[in-house]
Amino acid sequence: MPAAVTATLIGLFALLAFLEVPIAFSLGLSALATILVFMPSQGLGVLAHQVTGSLMHEALMAVPLFIVAGLAFSRSGVASRLVRLARLVVGRVPGGLGVVAVLACMFFAAMSGSGPATVAAIGTLLIPALGENGYDRGFAAALLAASGGLGIIIPPSIAMVIYGLLAGENVLRLFVAGVVPGVVVGAALIGCLAVASWRRGYGSGAQRAARGELWRAFVAALPGLAAPVVILVCIYGGFSSPTRVAAVAVAYALLVDLVFYRDIRLRDLMGIFREGAVVSSQVLVIVACASLFAWVLDDQGVTAAAVRWLSRAAVPRWLMLLFINAALLVAGCLIDAISIYYIFVPILLPVVKQMGVSPLHFGVIMVVNLAIGQVTPPVGVNLFVACGISRQPLERVARAAVPFILAETAALLLITYCPALSTVLVGVFLK
Repeated sequence: MPAAVTATLIGLFALLAFLEVPIAFSLGLSALATILVFMPSQGLGVLAHQVTGSLMHEALMAVPLFIVAGLAFSRSGVASRLVRLARLVVGRVPGGLGVVAVLACMFFAAMSGSGPATVAAIGTLLIPALGENGYDRGFAAALLAASGGLGIIIPPSIAMVIYGLLAGENVLRLFVAGVVPGVVVGAALIGCLAVASWRRGYGSGAQRAARGELWRAFVAALPGLAAPVVILVCIYGGFSSPTRVAAVAVAYALLVDLVFYRDIRLRDLMGIFREGAVVSSQVLVIVACASLFAWVLDDQGVTAAAVRWLSRAAVPRWLMLLFINAALLVAGCLIDAISIYYIFVPILLPVVKQMGVSPLHFGVIMVVNLAIGQVTPPVGVNLFVACGISRQPLERVARAAVPFILAETAALLLITYCPALSTVLVGVFLK
C-alpha cells in the first residue's frame, strides 16, 4: 500500500506541477485525489478536519504580524536610511556598494522575517544604484536575491516559526540560534563579492563622507538600527511566544514612523494591512495544502517507511548529513520552503535525532538550505523579485547567482559540521 500511495501522490503532484499548477494547489489536489482513491471510507470530512486543524496553532499568528512589520519598516523609510548610512561607511572601498547591499539586507532581515520582502525593500533602492555605479545589472540582481535569503535565517524568521511548529522546538530558541549562522552566510556573500569585484573592477565612486554628514545619517538611521536590538531583547528577555515578539515588532515599526519619520499616511497604513492580509493568506494556503499532503504520507505509512529505510542505512553521520543537505537543496529548486518543511521534517527529524543531531541545530541547517532554495530556479522566489526590480531576464540573473549560491553552500557545510555556530548564543542567553 505505501508504494501505491507514494506513486499516486508523487505522480499526481509532479504532473500538476509540470502543468504549472501553483505548488500549493498541486499539493492539495494530489492529496485530495489520493484520499478519494485509497481512503474512500473517510470521505471529504478528513479534508476539512486536517486543513482547519493545521491552521489552529497559536504560533501561526506570528506569521501575519511579522509580514505586516516587514511592510511597515519598508514603507516607513527605515530601509532607505539604513542604506544611506551603510553607503557612507563602507561605500568607498572597491565593491563597497555591494557590501552595502549585503549589510543592509542583514539589518532588514532582523526586522522582516521574509526573504522576498528583504529583496523588495533593499533591492528597490540598491539594484538601480549598483547599475549606475558600473555593476552589471544581472550581477546586482543576483547579489540582492542571494542576500535576501538572510531574511529567513537572521531572526525573526517566518520559516523558523513553521519549523518550530512542526518539530515541537521552541521558536524563540530557534531565533537565537539563527544569529551566528546568518552572520556566517552574510560573510560568505561578502567574500564572494570581494573576489568578483576585484576580478571585474567593480567600485562605487563614492566620495569621502564629511563627519557631520555621517553623524546626521547615523542619527536618521538610529531608530532602524535599534529595531533588531529591540526584537532580540524581547527574545532574550524571555517573551513566552513568537506571537508576542511579532506584535512588538509591528508596534515598534509603527511607533518609529509616527515619532521620527512620518512617511506612512493613513491610507498607506490601510494599504499595509491589506497587503499583509493578502500575503498572509497566500502563506497560510500553502500551510493548509502542504499539511494535508504530509498527513496523507503519514496516515498511509509512507513517512514511517521512509524513516525506517533511512534509519537502517549503514551510512556515516557526516555522509548522511551531506545527503540530507543535497536532497534539501534539490527540493529547494522545485518546491517552496513551507511545503518542504511539511514533507521533509516528519521524515528527516527522527533520523537526525537518532544520529545525535539536536532538533535546534537541524532547524538551522534546514533554514539555511531553504534560504539557498530561494535563489535557485525554477521556484526561487527571490530571483523573481530581483528580476522584476532589475528588469533582467531570469536566465541572466540565475547565471550570475551561481557564485553566490556556491558561497552560501560552503557556509551551509560549515554550519552543518560545526553545530556550535548554532548553539553558542542559545547556551549563553537562553540556558
